[in-house]
Amino acid sequence: MSNLKIGLPRAMLYHRYSMLWTVFFQQLGAEVVTSRPTDKEILDQGTALCVDEACLSEKIYLGHVKALVGKCDYILVPRVSNFGHKHMMCVRFEAMPDIVKNVFRDVPQKFLTYNLDVLQKQDEKSAFYGMGNQLGFDKKTIKKAYATAKAVEQRTWKKLLTEQEALYKSPNTKILVAGHSYVIEDPFLGKPVMDVLRKLDVTPIRADITDREAASKRSTTLSPTIKWEMSREIVGNLMANKNKVDGIILLSAFPCGPDSMINEMIQRRMKGVPILNLTLDAQSGTAGVETRLESFVDIIHFKEGTL
Repeated sequence: MSNLKIGLPRAMLYHRYSMLWTVFFQQLGAEVVTSRPTDKEILDQGTALCVDEACLSEKIYLGHVKALVGKCDYILVPRVSNFGHKHMMCVRFEAMPDIVKNVFRDVPQKFLTYNLDVLQKQDEKSAFYGMGNQLGFDKKTIKKAYATAKAVEQRTWKKLLTEQEALYKSPNTKILVAGHSYVIEDPFLGKPVMDVLRKLDVTPIRADITDREAASKRSTTLSPTIKWEMSREIVGNLMANKNKVDGIILLSAFPCGPDSMINEMIQRRMKGVPILNLTLDAQSGTAGVETRLESFVDIIHFKEGTL
């Protein structure tokens, strides 16, 4: 199995689990192949494979899957349904293996999946054990690979949290960017936004990098009925840190269903801090986005009397 190649599409949950996945497969002796960063070609190819109503992130994801077809033995497409009661994921993540297998049904490419569904008593550990078993590895090897991968993931996340917390001490104007990791980290979506903010001498702080469990619990103070786990984490971080920053940007990819509801609620209920709702689509021009960001930063400076 030493020549085994596993493909990881660089989109959606890759930005949450890349370290865990990469180290796990490497510990099994497999080679990990990652698709290239998002560009217009990937977006266009993904768009051609999707129904019009699909969110931009899903279109990008299918473009990344296509970019890996034929370059590896398996492409990983996990099913992540929930982390327990009231800790659901968007249905896109639950349906993705079925969507991918249907879209690429005529392509001679094998797909690898695992099923994370705590309500059905399938937690992350059992999901990874099952995936390793699918690949033909013995239980001892899988157990060691998962334990190593989990330890690396936790160390990496702890370091990220420490770096993130230090940003609140920045002397610059600080803006909390509330968006999913697969939007903020994507070179075609969120990265240009973060680059513009830094160019404007703003310190952007990511709301998705947080103590997830604590943030999820804290989100109930704004609303006890938030359904989606990643939205709960972001809202919980906003609740904890909104008074430490000068503004909040709600960054979303069109037409994200959960974000359309959650961001509306945040704007209505979160008072005392300037908020910009910025929705990116395939036609979002860099110039238009840059103008809106410049205006928002000017509003913050005017409000603070520093303009």
